Amino acid sequence: MKVLGLDSSGMVASVAVVEDDTLLAEYTVNYQKTHSQTLLPMLDTITKMLELDVASLDAIAVAAGPGSFTGLRIGSATAKGLGLALQKPLVHVPTTAALAYNLFGASELLCPIMDARRNQVYTGLYRYEGDRLTTIREQMAVDISELAGLLNSLGEPVIFTGDGVPVFREQLLTLLQVPCRFSPAHVNRQRAGAVAALGLCYVREGQTETAAAHKPDYLRLSQAERERKEREARRAAAAKDGGEKP
Repeated sequence: MKVLGLDSSGMVASVAVVEDDTLLAEYTVNYQKTHSQTLLPMLDTITKMLELDVASLDAIAVAAGPGSFTGLRIGSATAKGLGLALQKPLVHVPTTAALAYNLFGASELLCPIMDARRNQVYTGLYRYEGDRLTTIREQMAVDISELAGLLNSLGEPVIFTGDGVPVFREQLLTLLQVPCRFSPAHVNRQRAGAVAALGLCYVREGQTETAAAHKPDYLRLSQAERERKEREARRAAAAKDGGEKP
C-alpha cells in the first residue's frame, strides 16, 4: 500500500511517500517560503525522482490541523485537488498526532506544542501502548499555564516537541512540577513522513474520507474572524447604549 503525505500546517513544508513499512522519499523545508509556491514543486520533484505514477497511490494523507490558517488551507486544497483528480481517498491526520508519531516508542507522555500566539498553544496528549499511538487528550488550543497545570495534575514525565518549544521552553521549566524533556532538531517539527506513516495506519483501520468531505481542523477562529466578531460586538454595544439614552 502506497500513501502520499502532505504537511503545510506550520512553517514547515513537507511531502513524503510511504510504501508499506518503507519511507520511499521525503522532502522537507523549514524556511520562510510560501507553501503555495513550494508544495506542488516539491511533490513534482519527488514523483520524478521516484519515477512514481501518482495514479498508483492508494491514499493521500494530509496534516489536517490545527496550525497556520493559510498553511492548512493550502494543504487541504492540494490534497482535495489530488484526491478529486485521481479519485483517491484522503486520510485526515491530526497535526499534533503526526508530531507525536515522530517520537515512536517513547515511554513518557507526549505533548506536541505549536505556537498559537497570545500565549496559547495548539496541543494534544499522547502515549504509546506497545507500537500503537493512543490519544490521552484530544487536540485543543489552551493557554500555556493551563497546559502546565494539566500536566502537573497528571503527574507523569513528559516529552515536548513542536515549534512551540523554543517559544515556551523557559515558561514550562518554571511552571512544571513533573520531569520533562524536549525533542531534538530532527524530530521536533512537522514531517510528511510521519503524516504518511500514521495515515497508512489509519487506512488499514478504515479511517478515510472523500476529497469532497475533507475539512481542516482550525480549532479556533482566524485573526480576521476574531476581529470581525469584536467589531460586531462593539457596534452592538454602541447601538444598545444609544438606544437606552433618553
